[in-house]
Amino acid sequence: MKIQRITYLSLGSNQGDKLKNLQKAIYLIAEKVGPVLKISSIYKTPAIGFKGEDFFNICLKISTYLPPEALIKNILEIENDLGRVRVTSDEYSDRTIDIDILLFDDEIIFSPELIVPHPRMLDRKFVLVPLIEIASKVIHPVKKVHLGKCLDSCSDNSEIKKISELLDRPIPLTEKYNYIAIEGNIGAGKTSLAKMMSDEFNAKTVLERFADNPFLPKFYEDKERYAFPLEMSFLADRYQQLSDDLAQFDLFKNLIVSDYYIFKSLIFAQVTLQKEEYVLYRKMFDLMYREITKPDLYVYLYQNTDRLLKNIQKRGRDYEQNISSDYLNKIHNGYSSFINTQQDLNTLIIDVSDLDFVNNVNDYQLIIKRINS
Repeated sequence: MKIQRITYLSLGSNQGDKLKNLQKAIYLIAEKVGPVLKISSIYKTPAIGFKGEDFFNICLKISTYLPPEALIKNILEIENDLGRVRVTSDEYSDRTIDIDILLFDDEIIFSPELIVPHPRMLDRKFVLVPLIEIASKVIHPVKKVHLGKCLDSCSDNSEIKKISELLDRPIPLTEKYNYIAIEGNIGAGKTSLAKMMSDEFNAKTVLERFADNPFLPKFYEDKERYAFPLEMSFLADRYQQLSDDLAQFDLFKNLIVSDYYIFKSLIFAQVTLQKEEYVLYRKMFDLMYREITKPDLYVYLYQNTDRLLKNIQKRGRDYEQNISSDYLNKIHNGYSSFINTQQDLNTLIIDVSDLDFVNNVNDYQLIIKRINS
């Protein structure tokens, strides 16, 4: 499990559209560093140490699982993306964006790349005032006093003025959703994505226990004989697992991510069962379905059939190697029909046919961005 760290950042801009620069920086920080928990008011201050346009300054409270060396690397990349041009001299200069790490939990860090707490944060009113607004009770790791008291001893006499404009806080995924169900055809990558999201967002996972089903290998050898006991056992197990796990939210995890939704039972049953068997099965399903908690977001990962067959072959489960493209197409058509008829289900379809989100971090971030938007 990755450890989330509370971090405070100072942002400033005095070139171009300063409000837009700050807002873009906030969005990029939320995307590449971690959730933005608080944003201070915007403060207008004069340039200090050089002649230049007035600055707009803010402070952010964020949560990040990045270690310090990765954190500073990502912040420098964000500055670069926003047009920050660094000069080799020690003199201050105009900048589109300036991002400083003020505090990293209560740690004290001395390295060639980073010093935390920021060595000049207590001498700068344009840092202290917005920081105190969102962190007055936080204790400075070196001074051992509340930040709210540090302003009294600040020697900076420069003028600082709060302006009325407000900046938008990107709402983190964990604040939008309590329960996300990830679905897809056989080999679409739903379990991999659920595990990756659980790791990043400290979420509780509900993973299908297909490996424990004794009928599954037999079904692929003799579908007609074992289809009904297979589907009934899956339905019973899925109902019990979802009922138990969704009823017990972990005190330290406010998000649940599952790699299936119980309606998949009906989709597969439509494909595998005979007509009379399906009628009986549907009666049992309808009784259970009414009792199951619906996800806040239903994510369907679409992959084309050729890619699915390659994924199935690659993961090497013996009993899956004879799955046909016709069978996969029937499953996909079942999902399509389900999605098109569920008007009250918050559904997001993501085509991952050309993505490798397991091995490519940019592809993974693209999916998370789609989910969060």
